Amino acid sequence: MSFTTAATLARLERQGPARLTALAAAEGVAQPSMTQLVQRLERQGLVRRIDDPDDGRVTLIAVTDTGREVLAERRRARDARLSDLLAALPDDEQRTLGAAMRTALPLVRRMLEDETRSGSLPERHQGTNQGTGSK
Repeated sequence: MSFTTAATLARLERQGPARLTALAAAEGVAQPSMTQLVQRLERQGLVRRIDDPDDGRVTLIAVTDTGREVLAERRRARDARLSDLLAALPDDEQRTLGAAMRTALPLVRRMLEDETRSGSLPERHQGTNQGTGSK
């Protein structure tokens, strides 16, 4: 699974159903590329199209239970791999990494909060007049 595929599924899981145009913008890909990705994910049963409850002319992309299961399995595998890698580090390197993370984590959290407040992260109904999300 490509990074863009995993990121798109995770975004849908985190933020809920979204317009195809908003997904493309959020993932930094061209709309035709996102259309192809969504079609592939639909064929795999990982996403489905649903009507927008606020505008029946619009179709949203939503993650399925199967998509959530795939994400959960990928996360478990990633966590196990990371745990193995960390356990293999010498104690002094583990302590150094821990100190670096304690410094970096508050900065990353602040950056994400700033992006959320400034509207840099696309919302579900971004671009309401764009016809690509319509049925």
